[in-house]
Amino acid sequence: MCLTQKLGKLAVFVQALDTNIWLYSFIQSQNKEKTEIAGTIIKECEIVISTQIINEMCVNLIKKVDFSEGKIQNLIESLYKKYTVFELSQDILLKASKIRANQSFSFWDSVVAASALDCDADYLISEDMQDGFNLENKLTIINPFI
Repeated sequence: MCLTQKLGKLAVFVQALDTNIWLYSFIQSQNKEKTEIAGTIIKECEIVISTQIINEMCVNLIKKVDFSEGKIQNLIESLYKKYTVFELSQDILLKASKIRANQSFSFWDSVVAASALDCDADYLISEDMQDGFNLENKLTIINPFI
């Protein structure tokens, strides 16, 4: 299924992107098709981002492609200027715990999902979670690569 068929008109809905989508857009050598799809999502969708995703992005970019501190600082400034950034809170962490208890999500995936719910995202774009899964009748997980 092509990206247009998969995402349809999702660009008009609020999207939360998992770290892997961001990393595919930054790390060109990983997989050209995934890099292209990730870039399209980032360019065409209304995105909200949590501080956890920013942290994970920075750690991975430093570790995997030796991003300098200057590049990390520019990235952080750019993300805060371009997107709505949500801070982690006690409510998000408690919601994440409930998600883990009810859905058997990993610790980090539950925090990503709880953050997306907290910021009223309609979709969570990730290749790490079950495509089509709906959480609390509010948030649908989409894997754009299948």
